[in-house]
Amino acid sequence: MKYNNTTRKKLKIVRVSTVPASLYTFCNGVLKALSEKYEVVAVSSPGDRLKALGEREGVEVRAVAMERHISPFKDLKSLWRLWRLFKKERPDMVHSMTPKAGLLSMMAARMAGVPVRVHTFTGLIWPTTKGFKRRILIITDRILCSCATHLNPEGRGVRDDMVRQGITRKDLTIIANGNVRGIDKRHYDPGRADVIQVAEPLKHHDKVTFIFVGRLVGDKGINELVEAFGRLHKMRPETRLVLVGQQEPDLDPLSTDTLEKMANDDGIEVVGRQEDVRPWLLSADVLAFPSYREGFPNVVLEAGAMGLPAIVTDINGSREIIENEYNGMIIKPRDSEALLGAMLELTDNGKKRVLMASRAREHIISKWSTEIVRQGLYDYYDKILAERLSLK
Repeated sequence: MKYNNTTRKKLKIVRVSTVPASLYTFCNGVLKALSEKYEVVAVSSPGDRLKALGEREGVEVRAVAMERHISPFKDLKSLWRLWRLFKKERPDMVHSMTPKAGLLSMMAARMAGVPVRVHTFTGLIWPTTKGFKRRILIITDRILCSCATHLNPEGRGVRDDMVRQGITRKDLTIIANGNVRGIDKRHYDPGRADVIQVAEPLKHHDKVTFIFVGRLVGDKGINELVEAFGRLHKMRPETRLVLVGQQEPDLDPLSTDTLEKMANDDGIEVVGRQEDVRPWLLSADVLAFPSYREGFPNVVLEAGAMGLPAIVTDINGSREIIENEYNGMIIKPRDSEALLGAMLELTDNGKKRVLMASRAREHIISKWSTEIVRQGLYDYYDKILAERLSLK
């Protein structure tokens, strides 16, 4: 995409996330394209990836420390630093993502008089929490929304939850079918020779391989997945489960029973975090993704683009990507029995598994390719900046 900018000084956009990894992952190539028309500044907590982001995208970066969890004193310091930054930079728009960055940057941008303040909800935490924490999270989302001028839920499920809970009365605009990153169909291509070469030694042709990619934590349904697979493996020894990702014992630890099964079940392989998940996806037969909550899970898109059907839970995002019995199966969340049933069916019914796999890639690319998602974002920026700033 090319922009023309010959007569007017570039407008300035600030993109904010709590940690640099979010911008690094979700804005790959986006900030570089935006900088053809706009002056772009990326803001997050300090880290090597923030510097790498600036070098890769060719944009200015600014480091402002932000805590991911509630920390009143540190949060006030972060709010003040963001306010000072926005007063100095004088951006025309601040666009945030991730919960803490959203709350702090929307408040700071409003106090600094930034005319266009956008937040993207990539997922909601409070629907799966209870008690006092839930009330606090709802209140903070309401404050965030009151400070923003534009709100983008990532998908219909996130939007519907916000409406049901009365989080805001403002318009909620879904951009480009919901996903914020999109899938690069050339990168996630099961026909790539370089990926096939790496994937081939990882395959077990005599087994049906289920794979999970993501954080190995309770909220991702790992306890249920390990429980269900343990029972499946006893009934069908020709099965295998590969877990790609890292644990977060300080934030969301797995149960002791799950950890023991992961260590002792010879059908389970824990391979840790992988920089390139494509060979691992290509070496598997089915994605198993029994998460409790999501915004719009990229791994389900990535697996589909690599030709994998998926077993997902009936939650936001996942139910928008997977059509039950078409390119995968949808089951109840937190239900190891339902998960076992789906895994058993796709183990025994190879014809069904292959048919779902044949539909998976086209289903993803036709709705969430990088080109579609990015153009939706670029058009949205042009529209809201023109409306808010009365530009022709």
